[in-house]
Amino acid sequence: MTERSSRPSRPRGPHPPRRRTGPSRPPVEDPARLAALDTLRAVRQRDAYANLVLPGLLRDRRITGRDAALATELAYGTSRAQGLLDAILTACSDRPLSEVDGSVLDALRMGAYQLLRTRIPPHAAVASTVDLVRAELGSGAAGFANAVLRRVTAQDEAGWIDEVAPDEDSDPIGHVAMANAHPRWIAQAFAEALGSRGEPLKEALIADDTRPAVHLAARPGECSADELAAMTGGDVAPYSPYGVHLEPGSGDPGDLDPVREKLATVQDEGSQLCALALTRVPVEGPDERWLDLCAGPGGKAVLLGALASLSGATLDAVEKAPHRADLTRKVVAHLPVTVHVADGRDSGLPAGGFDRVLVDAPCTGLGALRRRPEARWRRQPSDVAPLARLQRELLTAALDLVRPGGVVAYVVCSPHLSESVGVVADVARRTGAERLDTREFFPEVPDLGNGPQVQLWPHLHGTDAMFCALLRRPA
Repeated sequence: MTERSSRPSRPRGPHPPRRRTGPSRPPVEDPARLAALDTLRAVRQRDAYANLVLPGLLRDRRITGRDAALATELAYGTSRAQGLLDAILTACSDRPLSEVDGSVLDALRMGAYQLLRTRIPPHAAVASTVDLVRAELGSGAAGFANAVLRRVTAQDEAGWIDEVAPDEDSDPIGHVAMANAHPRWIAQAFAEALGSRGEPLKEALIADDTRPAVHLAARPGECSADELAAMTGGDVAPYSPYGVHLEPGSGDPGDLDPVREKLATVQDEGSQLCALALTRVPVEGPDERWLDLCAGPGGKAVLLGALASLSGATLDAVEKAPHRADLTRKVVAHLPVTVHVADGRDSGLPAGGFDRVLVDAPCTGLGALRRRPEARWRRQPSDVAPLARLQRELLTAALDLVRPGGVVAYVVCSPHLSESVGVVADVARRTGAERLDTREFFPEVPDLGNGPQVQLWPHLHGTDAMFCALLRRPA
């Protein structure tokens, strides 16, 4: 006789048991990837800036060390490479990306980035991404994500570029743009500024697609570059007398003691050099009143204010947006700086009342794309014309505010010819302003071209692609 099981029999009914629709297994705790994914979601949903969202998430969630470094790499790297990743995901998906749930698409981009641009093992990249999708959206979405990412693993980045990028012979700019994760129109603008569609363009795009070093500026009169380097473990910058470079992945620079104690600011070395150039031009007569016409959030105003203090001058700082003016007031506290909330085109300040004027004009920011990872996919060619019009108006106003014989520095963080040499040439022609050889005031900086303006580049100078032109109002 067969012994019967003591387990109670399952009641039988007309219908099979209902299938579970939730996660098939508990998701693995992954704070670094979740912080990166939440950053990508904020960028997509709210047009947020990754470099503003992520540091706050890391602080709030107490993510530090290697986890913080991973979150930073994934959030910024995925944002930077989005266009290339989307082209590859399109080739691997059975539906248009426009029909893919936004949260799934964020995760797919981050997963593809891990597979193609990091040393994370493929199985870990796929599994971790699928876990995140499953935890939020269930097994159906997780299965779709798994299938797509498995297809991505079929080739490395170079193989996918060969498949999805425009043909190199028929469209060399389109090919190098896709290969280095840039929109074609931006690569075209770089090519025109460089005067080359060949190796210089490729080098510029490669440098622009690389995570940059953190640049600090020691506050003149408070701290030297050597002292700042010793305090932070960084390296003294090659060109700016106040600059220090920190390795990428050094953590949030705002947490550094010298920054919190206002001994230093976070500022690209190229920005430092442009502000310094304004102070180096000799002027005849008084040199007591300086002006920063587009001051918010105050980075260059701090440097100019500190230098003004050392030389016995004062600085007026104009900012149109009240919240940016407030930020400027905070960072220039205890410096001889007066902040005005006004439009630089109609500031109400006295005509001819200033000896030196900085116009750090609003621009497309194409020169700082490596520091603003999502910006290259957010900007459009249609942004250029209205900004160029604003830039011409601001530079014209600056030449009215500077006294005869005084000097104006026109600065933009963009190499686009319509925002740089085009603006300067037009305003100089209409106002009769003298264009100075700006290269003279960037001492020991190599590869400055034929002048008279200066265009810095990441691949040549290790800075953002800052443009600077110096003009003198006729006496």
